[in-house]
Amino acid sequence: MKKTRAETDFSHRRISRRAALLGGAQLLFIGGLAARMRFLQVEQADQFRLLAEENRINVRLIPPSRGEVFDRNGVRLAQNAPSYRIVIVREDAGDTDAVLERLSRIIPLDPEDIARTKEELRRSPSFLPITIAEDVRWQDISRVSVNAPALPGVTPEVGLSRVYPQGSDFAHVLGYVGPVSDYDLQKIEDPEPVLRIPRFQIGKVGVETKLEPLLRGKAGAKRVEVNAAGRVMRELDRREGIPGSDVQLTIDAKLQGYVQARLDQESASAVVLDCDTGDVVACASAPTFDPNLFVRGISVKDYNTLTNNKYRPLASKTVQGLYPPGSTFKMITAMAALEAGLIGPDETVYCPGHLTVSGRRFHCWKRGGHGWVDLQTSLKRSCDVYYYDLAIKVGIEKVSEMAKRFGLGVKHDVPMSAVAQGLAPNMAWKQQTYGQSWRVGDTVNVSIGQGFMLASPMQLAVMTARLATGRAVEPRLIKSIDGVEQPERGGESLGMNENNLRKMRRAMDVTVNDRRGTAYGSRIIDEGMRMAGKTGTSQVRNITAAERRAGVIRNEDLPWERRDHALFVNFAPIDRPKYAISVVVEHGGGGSKAAAPIARDITLQALYGGEPPLEAYPTKDRERIEEQQERLRGVQPQASFVGRDQA
Repeated sequence: MKKTRAETDFSHRRISRRAALLGGAQLLFIGGLAARMRFLQVEQADQFRLLAEENRINVRLIPPSRGEVFDRNGVRLAQNAPSYRIVIVREDAGDTDAVLERLSRIIPLDPEDIARTKEELRRSPSFLPITIAEDVRWQDISRVSVNAPALPGVTPEVGLSRVYPQGSDFAHVLGYVGPVSDYDLQKIEDPEPVLRIPRFQIGKVGVETKLEPLLRGKAGAKRVEVNAAGRVMRELDRREGIPGSDVQLTIDAKLQGYVQARLDQESASAVVLDCDTGDVVACASAPTFDPNLFVRGISVKDYNTLTNNKYRPLASKTVQGLYPPGSTFKMITAMAALEAGLIGPDETVYCPGHLTVSGRRFHCWKRGGHGWVDLQTSLKRSCDVYYYDLAIKVGIEKVSEMAKRFGLGVKHDVPMSAVAQGLAPNMAWKQQTYGQSWRVGDTVNVSIGQGFMLASPMQLAVMTARLATGRAVEPRLIKSIDGVEQPERGGESLGMNENNLRKMRRAMDVTVNDRRGTAYGSRIIDEGMRMAGKTGTSQVRNITAAERRAGVIRNEDLPWERRDHALFVNFAPIDRPKYAISVVVEHGGGGSKAAAPIARDITLQALYGGEPPLEAYPTKDRERIEEQQERLRGVQPQASFVGRDQA
C-alpha cells in the first residue's frame, strides 16, 4: 500500500535524527582517539622512547676472574687457565637434537655432556648460550669452525676455567670448584645474578667454598643490542668485573708434596703446625684424588670409583676424621692430675697388668704388667694402669676440662669443609646424650683415650703444640689475602704451671730417646733436632674373653677394618720446639710401628727444609731410608709465582 506524504516525511525525519546521532557518536570516538594518540605521541613520547630503548638494549653479566691461591712461598696452587669451549644457542640452532647429532660426528662428545646440554637447553631461555663441551682441543675448535654452515647456533669460545697444578697434593685442603647447581642456589638466601649463568663455577668444598665470596669477585656487565627475538646484534660497551681476591695459604707446597707421598696409599693423615705462629705447614690425607676431575663435572664412573674405595679418598681425615686418641691422650690425664696437685714427681703406682674397678677388670696392654712405675716411666712404657689410677683420683670433670684447654673437643676455626668438634665427654654430656649416669668405668676408659673420647688429627697437633709451648696455639691456614697478612695465632699463655709442663716434655723426650721408650726405634740421631713424642694405639673393637684366653688375636690377623688405629704425636727440636706433628694411620696397628716412623720422616723433612742427611737416622734404618728417599725424590713443586700481576 502506498504511503501518504505525511508518513514519508515522518520516516525521513526519524532517519535523519538517527544519522545525526550516529555521526555525532563517530565524531566523538574519533575525537577521543585523536586526543589519546596525541597524548601518547606527544606528551608521553619520552617515556615510550625509553621503553623502546630498554627493549632494544640488554645488559648482560660478565663472569669475574676467580682469585688464585698460593702456598706460603708463592707456589701457585689454584689458577685460572684459558679454556676453549663450544656453546649452542637454541633460537639459532632450530632443531637442537639434529645439530648436536651432527656435532657429535665432527668431534668426540661424551654422552653425559649431550644429555646435560639437552636438559639445560630445555630449562634455559632460547637466546642464552649453553656450554656443550669445555676444555676442547684446538683441533676440534678448528673442525667446528670449518663446519659452521652445518652447525647453526654452535659457536667456539674462549673462557677461564679452574686448574689445580699441584694435582692431588692439595685436594683435601683446597677442595675444588664445580658448575653451580640448583642445590647450591637453594642454600643461598639471595643468590647473586652471576650464579645463574649456566656452568658458572663456584667452590664446592674446602678453601674454595669457605672463601667463596672472596675468591668469586664481582661480576662486570656489557650492553648489547638485541633484535626482537633477543638475539645479540652487537656489543655497545663493557664494564669489566672486579677479580676475586688472591689468597696465600700457610702450607708449604714442597713439604705438603713430601707428606702426601710419604703417606702413600695408606688410609692415613698427618698435620704439621708451626709452634710459634700456629701456621698449618702441612695437612695431608691419604689416599687422595685429583680435584681437576670435579671442575667441569666428574663422570659417574670416576665418582663411583672414589666413593666405593674403602679407604675413603674423598674424606679430609685431618679435620673430619675422629678417632679415640689412645695413649696420646695420657699427657692430658697426667696434666689434670699434676695441676690438681694429686701426684708428685716420685709417686709410683703398681701395675700388675690390670686394675679392677666396680667388679670389672681393666687390662694394661702388657699382660704381665709393668711393676712399680712413676709418671716418666709410665709414659715412656705407656703403662695403662698408672693412668686408670690417676683418672679415678682426678675425676672426669677435671680430665674433660684439661682436654678442652689443650684443644681437644673444640672446633677450631680452619676454613676447610666439615671440621669436626671431637668429644671431651663429661657427666652432663652422657646424661644429655644417653640419659644415663656417668660411671667410674667410663672415666677409666677416657683416661687412656678410649671410650667416648674422640679427637681429629688437627686437634692432636694443636694439643701437642700447646704441650710444647704452654701457649694456646690455634691453627692458621690463611697467611694473607691480597697481600694483607692475617694475624698469627701463636696464642697467649695457657696459665699452666711451667714445672708440670716440663715434666710432661721430659716424659715425652724419654718416650722417644730412651732405649725402653715405645718410640725409640723412630728417634732422630741429630742432637740439634731431637724430637719428643708419644705413641698411641686406638682400639677399634673390644677384645673378648675367649680371645684373651687364646692369647689375643694378632692385629695383623684381623680384617683391615677391625684392626687398631695407629697414632703418634711429637714436637721438635726438644730445646726450642718449632714444629708439632700428628700422624694417624687408620687400622695401622701399633703407633710405634706404623705411625711413628712416618712422623719422624716428616719432622726431619720439615726441620731441614728438604731431604735430610742419612746421618740424622739410626744406623740400622739408613739403607731403607736411602731407598725411600730415592723413591720419593722429585715430588716437590718446581714453579713459583707470587701475585696475579707477576704470573
